[in-house]
Amino acid sequence: MAAHQYDVIVIGGGSTGENVADRAVKGGLSVVLVEAERVGGECSYWACIPSKALLRPLQALADARAVAGARAATTGTLDVAAILARRDAFAAHWDDTGQAAWLEEHRIELVRGHGRLAGERRVAVTDKNGARTELIARHAVAVCTGSHAAIPPIPGLAEAHTWTSREATSAEHAPRRLAILGGGAVGCEMATAWSQLGSEALTIIQRGPRLIPGYEPFAGDALREAFERRAVTVLTGTTARSVERDRDGAVRLSLQSGRTIIADEVLVAAGREPRTDDLGLETVGLKTGSWLEVDDSMRVPAVPGGWLYAAGDVNHRTLLTHMGKYQARVCGDTIAARATGRLENGGSVPWTPYTATADHCAVPQVIFTEPEVAAVGLTEEQARARGMAVRAVDYDIGCVSGAALYADGYTGRARIVVDEARGVIVGMTMVGPAVGELIHAATIAVVGEVPASRL
Repeated sequence: MAAHQYDVIVIGGGSTGENVADRAVKGGLSVVLVEAERVGGECSYWACIPSKALLRPLQALADARAVAGARAATTGTLDVAAILARRDAFAAHWDDTGQAAWLEEHRIELVRGHGRLAGERRVAVTDKNGARTELIARHAVAVCTGSHAAIPPIPGLAEAHTWTSREATSAEHAPRRLAILGGGAVGCEMATAWSQLGSEALTIIQRGPRLIPGYEPFAGDALREAFERRAVTVLTGTTARSVERDRDGAVRLSLQSGRTIIADEVLVAAGREPRTDDLGLETVGLKTGSWLEVDDSMRVPAVPGGWLYAAGDVNHRTLLTHMGKYQARVCGDTIAARATGRLENGGSVPWTPYTATADHCAVPQVIFTEPEVAAVGLTEEQARARGMAVRAVDYDIGCVSGAALYADGYTGRARIVVDEARGVIVGMTMVGPAVGELIHAATIAVVGEVPASRL
């Protein structure tokens, strides 16, 4: 069988893979993109887009109810069917025809099927009917396969046919009883959504001592208080010891604390794993199922020849869509520059356009709960762990006149972490309604290292 040759092969057609391919084509290269499921990937169909489509109506209603005068107009109940229909529309009804057409318009060839590395610069693609296509890259292969939900090794969990983030964002109705294993961003956002879209009994089970670990402790405390006000049960310091789905469909979770939870569905939101378990990594000397470590040009240095790249979740630098797209632009531009001689092949990356550094420095992120959590840079604990002499400054956001105008009785808190030696802000965390709209200003201050005196 003759192999098809291209300058670049991109494995994975999510938002990261699309951006790598687009930048490589704009750099003058021929590109083929390999996708086993839907062009657009996790973000478009099972993550960012559908989850925010579920959450936005709830936020809009909460905002209206928080203002006298507008509150009187918020009679009636949520139209759950309309919210789900709106979500379905934003997810293009899980049809990737439009995104596949975008590839064609941008001169990116699409091969549908499961792609596996098959040696140096080679990829074997098997389609749903078992037909096999051989691809050869003249210059580079970029792995953009992302990540999938991690399923902890809890007895009975895998056999119980639980939800992951995919089922949680695409469900057609709310389970009456929902248990969530994991109190991170996914677990908290989905608890916010389904507790208001019909679930009558909702329990979050978090192994650690607080929700959203990795953020300032006050942020997790604020979310716990908000959930408990809405009758969402939050259990910390424990996890499931065993899981069993009964014949009638109910799921029984026996917790390490001795408590038993009965649910109709269980959402497993306990972290992510790389989607590399069937990628052919062993054919290029890498460990199957591993994260792919990259340099700042997104190249995998462990593979000789400098031809293998990895961008997005799969490299484990920052598992966020906007960072995946950022890495993808660097990756695609670098591949094109090296292939066309603008950068010496196999050489170092001497200047900024071909170097990803933003995901080392300070990554802005928002958790779209009620209240929202927004953060950028380091927490106080993280800064001290790095040996910085820092001072944490807290402020009641409700004392700002703009916040008082935004919502009656606005409740929120902000913390900046100041590096006393350099006089710059190294981190900021905010909790409160709509704080996601404020984080960009903090990002500029942190990333730009603007002196506090200048601010």
